[in-house]
Amino acid sequence: MNTIMLNSVMLKKRIFLLVFLLSQVNSEEEDHVQAVQYTSTNFSTEIKKKDHFVMFYDPWFSTCIKLEPIWDQLADISHKNYNINIAKVDCVSDSNLCKSHHVTYYPTLKYFKAGEERGQEYTGETTLSALLSVISYINQGEGTTFEIEDVVPSPPKPLNGLLELTEDTFDKHVSTGYHFVKFYAPWCGHCQKLAPTWEELANSLRNNNFVSISKIDCTQHHSICGQFEIKGYPTLLWIKDGKKVDQYTGQRTHEELRAYTSKMLGKVDDQVNVKTENLESTTPNVLSLTRESFKHNIENGVSFVKFFAPWCGHCKRLAPIWKDLEKKFLTNDNVNIIKVDCTLDVSKSLCDEQEVDSFPTLHLYRDGYKLSEYKGARNLDDLYEFVMNYVQPRDEL
Repeated sequence: MNTIMLNSVMLKKRIFLLVFLLSQVNSEEEDHVQAVQYTSTNFSTEIKKKDHFVMFYDPWFSTCIKLEPIWDQLADISHKNYNINIAKVDCVSDSNLCKSHHVTYYPTLKYFKAGEERGQEYTGETTLSALLSVISYINQGEGTTFEIEDVVPSPPKPLNGLLELTEDTFDKHVSTGYHFVKFYAPWCGHCQKLAPTWEELANSLRNNNFVSISKIDCTQHHSICGQFEIKGYPTLLWIKDGKKVDQYTGQRTHEELRAYTSKMLGKVDDQVNVKTENLESTTPNVLSLTRESFKHNIENGVSFVKFFAPWCGHCKRLAPIWKDLEKKFLTNDNVNIIKVDCTLDVSKSLCDEQEVDSFPTLHLYRDGYKLSEYKGARNLDDLYEFVMNYVQPRDEL
């Protein structure tokens, strides 16, 4: 009897312990806090209320996708231990907000002190331990090597090859090497008209190691524009080792700007000249960006087209294979291997017209007509065999 009573008591204790543990788990789940999502409607108001650490991100960008769970962990820890808000801003849905805070690459992390609208950029490691050190420093003012007031602006990172320069980064960036820089004002009509072409130029030269394509807003960074005696917009300067070499005054088409870049690089020295003689061959043989040029380039023979986005992980893995595929058909005038960047303004309507809804999308055309969409393995042999099935003449019965 005593044994039965003892077992009953033990069972009740175990049930009580189990219920307690489950309640703790549920409590923890309920208390879990994620990074707060700000938009253009509430950002400027909320940011002033207390210290903030903000991630400006692109939801499709692989680095942002990897950082997001860490950022949510940081938010949860900060909520329980520190007096600082961990927030994020989607730069696709709120692009103007990101532009106003000079976000030129993703993710960009900025600290906003309570009551201030201008953030200070953090460029260190993005591990959870490193980020915890940052918020510990912000909260306590000690215990970390990250010193917010002493952050030296890093050289800018490109967005599709185009660099957005500021008063803090301009001198350091252009101090060495060759630079083609657009000095502009956002309200200028000619600047607005040039903007997509300038982005196209930067994107087409983003793998060129001899020149950088950049821009600087003269309404925001007066001292730099004054230093180069900018009197009209847009002004396009070729800069070598921090000094103006030439001002471009030709036609503002992609072809003319690209030809000018090749000419200026051809003057550098013999070693660079050898490389720039084949500047076009280092990039895809056709980069179709408009409906008109696309139709023209696929109207004869077999054309295999890759529709892609630079941020797409699958596209990045396919890129070197696509170059190898192009090499295999260099001597075949009947085959065109093409790629189209669907993120560029001048090519978005083309991608919509071709019903591109994921990246990469691979379409095969013959004499201007779409015959097939490739959905097989993305290795060189299979891609080559797929094209050859449409190239080789079939035996007649």
